[in-house]
Amino acid sequence: MALLEVESLVTEFDTDEGRVRAVDGVSFSVEEGSTVGIVGESGCGKSVTALSIMRLLPQPMGQLAGGSVRFREQDLTQLPLEAMELVRGNDIGMVFQEPMTALNPVHTIGRQLTEVMLLHRDISADQATREAVKLLERVGIPSPDIRMGEYPHQLSGGMRQRVVIAIALACSPALLIADEPTTALDVTIQAQILELIKELQSDLGMSVVLITHDLGVIAETCESVVVMYAGRIAEKGSVYDIFDRPAHPYTRGLLSSIPRLDTLPKSKLSVIDGMVPGLLELPLGCRFQNRCGHAVPACGDTAPVPEQIEGSHSVSCLRWREL
Repeated sequence: MALLEVESLVTEFDTDEGRVRAVDGVSFSVEEGSTVGIVGESGCGKSVTALSIMRLLPQPMGQLAGGSVRFREQDLTQLPLEAMELVRGNDIGMVFQEPMTALNPVHTIGRQLTEVMLLHRDISADQATREAVKLLERVGIPSPDIRMGEYPHQLSGGMRQRVVIAIALACSPALLIADEPTTALDVTIQAQILELIKELQSDLGMSVVLITHDLGVIAETCESVVVMYAGRIAEKGSVYDIFDRPAHPYTRGLLSSIPRLDTLPKSKLSVIDGMVPGLLELPLGCRFQNRCGHAVPACGDTAPVPEQIEGSHSVSCLRWREL
């Protein structure tokens, strides 16, 4: 049995222009101890999917309009708010995209870290402080006892991200959702943060959902991949399926846009022409049709449904067999 099963998830937002569907029928699962990557362009619904799982959608605009999110066979979408608050931080931890906004600027690092422990665990304040110092040391922060009394603005971007990871892991969750954990960090720090997550996952035996737009990160860290486009899943499968046998034109376009060592100097990089359709202007059929070089008239009328290729590899494309 999978640790997390997301089935036909639908998330909608009320806007001044009307109701929009940001996530439309998303389904995937996360096995115990595995890493699942969710990849796609900005605005494709990756972060909204994560917020939907955690039930942290902005209120009152965001609504879970359908589907289920089963964690250890319990549907999180049906839990009372009080019960869901016990799941967050305790069973499921989350690393948010921007650590400067995830951390409270007027509270010390120590207070924010011990707050999680005191909320979910039956320990004293002194014990929480001691464990917080150990946790900061574990995530690679030097002089952790000094950092406990500092504020977020006194730390570098990489340090702040390590603090956010420490807070997410304070109660040893079974699942960690990392939403663009390396955004706005330089390449060296990115590698350190990703290596840290891999080490902690190995030590704690937890599962990870890694949300990113960087296919290189996906290839390095994940066992399975979910490719999203305009709120729907275009393709999903093992990391070998997606990188060695991509079936969807969008997945192929993403992979071909990666610069390679054998690329000729000063040659033009491959790009996917066009723009992602706005949520108020979604086409009836395939949402990638306006950017797809293989589109036929049927693609504009018929929305593709996921078709199994082999094993866990599936694709939502009317013409995948012909490509």
